[in-house]
Amino acid sequence: MAAHPSAGLGTHDGHHGTHNDLHSEQGALPGEHPGRAANPVIKVHDIAWLEFFKPDLGRAETFAQAFGFVTSHRDARELHLRGTQAGAPSVIIRKGSRSRFLGPAFRAADTRDLLRLAQATDTRVHPLPQTLGGSVVDLLDPSGLRVRVVADTDDLPALSGQEPQRLNFGGDLDRVNDTQRPPCEPAGVRRLGHVVLQTTSYLRTLNWYLEHLGLIVSDFLYYEGQRERGPTMSFIRCDRGNTLTDHHTLALTLGPSDRYVHSAYEVSDLDALAAGGEHLLDEGYKRSWGIGRHILGSQIFDYWRDPDGFLVEHFADSDMFDSSLEPGWAPMSASGLAQWGPPATKDFLGMAPGRESLAELRSILRALRSDDNEFDLERLRGLLKVATS
Repeated sequence: MAAHPSAGLGTHDGHHGTHNDLHSEQGALPGEHPGRAANPVIKVHDIAWLEFFKPDLGRAETFAQAFGFVTSHRDARELHLRGTQAGAPSVIIRKGSRSRFLGPAFRAADTRDLLRLAQATDTRVHPLPQTLGGSVVDLLDPSGLRVRVVADTDDLPALSGQEPQRLNFGGDLDRVNDTQRPPCEPAGVRRLGHVVLQTTSYLRTLNWYLEHLGLIVSDFLYYEGQRERGPTMSFIRCDRGNTLTDHHTLALTLGPSDRYVHSAYEVSDLDALAAGGEHLLDEGYKRSWGIGRHILGSQIFDYWRDPDGFLVEHFADSDMFDSSLEPGWAPMSASGLAQWGPPATKDFLGMAPGRESLAELRSILRALRSDDNEFDLERLRGLLKVATS
């Protein structure tokens, strides 16, 4: 097999074998994408926050609090939403004429990394507003999305949050002479976990994040029958050496448009997630998919649509990896999204009739007419096969 077109990416001998003990996961074939850059500019430590424009901050805040966020800042133009862990806000929403995703922010180790990144990209380090503190380098990834890299922001103090339930498993009894009554209340977001993005320039965008931010791939997916053309989705984590990090902080998938897919927020356990879901249903919000357990990442999940149409996820019990693990490889399928739970819904897959699916159909037609992207007719056939597999 010819070498995968991954200029600037290197091999990484001495790392552990792939996590190949579940379903169809397997390791890379000779010449396939290594899943990391040989000499990245910097290695970010985590995702910091996500930024959106929305026209109605009040409506956004009402949903956010029902979902489990706490408001950390609110004025006429801006809304900051946080979890209970110490650190920066998880979501920043600015007032705008229409709803749209601005982009993610990632946390660098310190300002020295920002200076190194700015020099490598011919950009500048700027101060962030007083509401956040610290400094930022603003970049554009190959899909045109603004990516912020921040350092030395002012940490919000930790808040008291929901404690995991005490559970009796077989002979391991942690609850004696006591009952279990999880309250029907918001799920209590702890932190931002990851964001998933779709791009028409998947390979260029993937390599950009690996080379500039030092991210590494946990799992690759490819369209059935098209593995020789390379992967079409990657679940990507931070490289912090021996320090454990989430299975994915960023996920990228090939598609006919450049867009936000969903973002995910950790809660304490399954009871918090399930009872929080009942609260959201009581408040009149729509569950998109769940409850289930993912395969890649292993998270217990459920998905919701906010009033502006953005897909957001509660999750608990995520896989945590250090930097030694090699990427897994598996074919992409709708049935491969979960170990257990209901089948993925048309809403989650973007196939439900409505404005979003109509916009995606227009994007397919535009992408097929253009030569300046990686989404061609063969890739479309692969994507359609995924949706029905």
